[in-house]
Amino acid sequence: MGIETNLSFITLALWCTGWVVLGRVRRCTRGRTGQPVSGTRLSLIIPARNEEKNLPRLLESLKDQSIQPLEIIVVDDASHDGTAEVAKRLGARVISSKPLPEGWRGKTWACHQGAQAATGEWLLFLDADTWFEPDGLRRVLTEYAAAGRGALSLAPYHVVPGFHEQFSAFFNLVMLAGTGAFTLLGDRLTPRGLLGQFLLIERPAYHRVGGHEVVKGRILENFWLAEQLRSAGVPLRCRSGRGVLAFRMYAQGWAELVEGWTKGFASGAGQTPRPILMLVIAWTTGLVCAPLGLCFAGHRLLWLLLYALCALQVAWLLRRVGSFRWGLALLYPAPLLFFFGLFTRSLWRAGRRQEVTWKGRQIRAS
Repeated sequence: MGIETNLSFITLALWCTGWVVLGRVRRCTRGRTGQPVSGTRLSLIIPARNEEKNLPRLLESLKDQSIQPLEIIVVDDASHDGTAEVAKRLGARVISSKPLPEGWRGKTWACHQGAQAATGEWLLFLDADTWFEPDGLRRVLTEYAAAGRGALSLAPYHVVPGFHEQFSAFFNLVMLAGTGAFTLLGDRLTPRGLLGQFLLIERPAYHRVGGHEVVKGRILENFWLAEQLRSAGVPLRCRSGRGVLAFRMYAQGWAELVEGWTKGFASGAGQTPRPILMLVIAWTTGLVCAPLGLCFAGHRLLWLLLYALCALQVAWLLRRVGSFRWGLALLYPAPLLFFFGLFTRSLWRAGRRQEVTWKGRQIRAS
């Protein structure tokens, strides 16, 4: 009885660490009542490789915004489909990427070329599988101006209609936690990472740290770029994109999902501050303990209560990062085990410097 009670209290304490690392998933709220802003200073840069299916939704969403950017630049990264034709038809300026130099990755090279061609004072790097919600761009720019500019990164709201896509649940949560931007301390704790799908930054700050050239060989380039910006004293902010910006990844099936999350998650863990990493490990350990206690320990009512607390916490957090189904939280051990399995796979491949195939290129899973 004493040992089991102690284990239940330990599980409860571990559960609490989830609130510590993800207790404030802040949204772009100042954009609702902020001062009017203009898009005339903004260059929007979209690196795109084989994105003919995703680009229309993004570019159409930009046409419907209440304010318009100075320019929209699509950098066609040696696509094998109609990416360039689609972008031109929908009004974007298309730049054909030069051959990939040694030591660069496709996305960082495309972003670098887009930044060189841009003329705006503010640079917005945006993934092609994202799209803006109505009036989202104005809200983002208002939030950016109110936050003191510098660098702003958004975690797009993850739209996950497919069954297999539901298994991205803990990758989303752990990625947000790893930035250190959504803790209970909020903006009082400077983020240690930025989200890769969206980065809005002032041109002087971008060039001061060397832009994407300083992270040219990195997969999770914004995690590494954040370190350079923080060292240079550039203010960093992260926000949830809920109600502002959405995205959908890995719609094609399990193989795409597995390779996509495998390619860089070990690298992200390596960049996560040790205290945050320890808290994330503690939290996920608590989430594992609850179902194990329910299955194998006595006092089922006590462990059922702990399991219910875990499920409610997971449900609350997931609704803030994506359109995950409520029922998923009741069965959260399944996506959690899937996360552990792919994370282990990513670590193993990174340690052996093995490669994965991503958008037709071979890249090392590190």
